[in-house]
Amino acid sequence: MFFQENNNKNDDLSKVAALLIHAAKIDENYSSIEEDIIKKALLEIGANEKNLQEIINSGKKIEENSNQILDFTREVKNMKEENKISIIETLWRIIYSNNDADIYETNLMRRLTGLLYIDNKLMGDIKEKIKKEFLK
Repeated sequence: MFFQENNNKNDDLSKVAALLIHAAKIDENYSSIEEDIIKKALLEIGANEKNLQEIINSGKKIEENSNQILDFTREVKNMKEENKISIIETLWRIIYSNNDADIYETNLMRRLTGLLYIDNKLMGDIKEKIKKEFLK
């Protein structure tokens, strides 16, 4: 589990959801496939099925009301390395869910590499791994 049981757990999950939703919306084509990927990822990192839609809705509000990605990268940046990698994998799954990565999506991931303190080579390796999953 990524987050401790506490009163802020849903807030933390909502911020992670906001980042994932931002990635899904950046190409102006937020699909149900992307939302399913986001839901699955949130469940894997500690969301509970009964609160899932509330977390998604809160994440959407955070994403809509924010004008910079720094607002919702803090939670991910402070995670353990393996948890950050899981989120990065999810971001690439969202991007490749439509079998293509456009310039806005790749630019987002390039910015996140620095913001989340992810090594460039590691980011490239994760990208290629996920790309192979979707482009078989």
